[in-house]
Amino acid sequence: MTDVSIECVQGDIANQPDIDAIVNAANARLMPGSGVAGAIHSAAGPGLAEECRKLAPIEPGQAVISGAHDLPNRHVIHCLGPVYGEDEPSDQLLAECYRNALSLADAEGLESIAFPAISTGVFGYPLEEASRVAVAAIREAGPGLAHVQRVRLVAFSAKDLEAFRSALGQ
Repeated sequence: MTDVSIECVQGDIANQPDIDAIVNAANARLMPGSGVAGAIHSAAGPGLAEECRKLAPIEPGQAVISGAHDLPNRHVIHCLGPVYGEDEPSDQLLAECYRNALSLADAEGLESIAFPAISTGVFGYPLEEASRVAVAAIREAGPGLAHVQRVRLVAFSAKDLEAFRSALGQ
């Protein structure tokens, strides 16, 4: 059991060189797309999409792990968040993304992991609610982790950062 610290930063999820694994807010096919998936695949190079072909498809709430290819990290953990209002129960599926990603990181012996705001882009999950679900899931999983010591929430915008910081303060 580790004492997990949670930090928030504003930045690019694909540029977290001091983190062992970054999380991709993936699509079911794990292919490049818009938003987070597009940024990560672009930075990682074509090898990531090639490796991901063998891992897809995944269901909402699921997570799979791959190499990081041209990224400075050791791994990318791909999570399929729920489409808000379609994939139900959305809050449980979103929490599963965070728990499953943490479990995969821990199983690999990783000490640090960075998450974007999963499902808050084109999947339409309200930012404040998604932030609360994320922080609660991380805090719930923390005591069961043997290796993960640091979780970073990477906010793309100042609005995202404020939502994460607010959720952490509750």
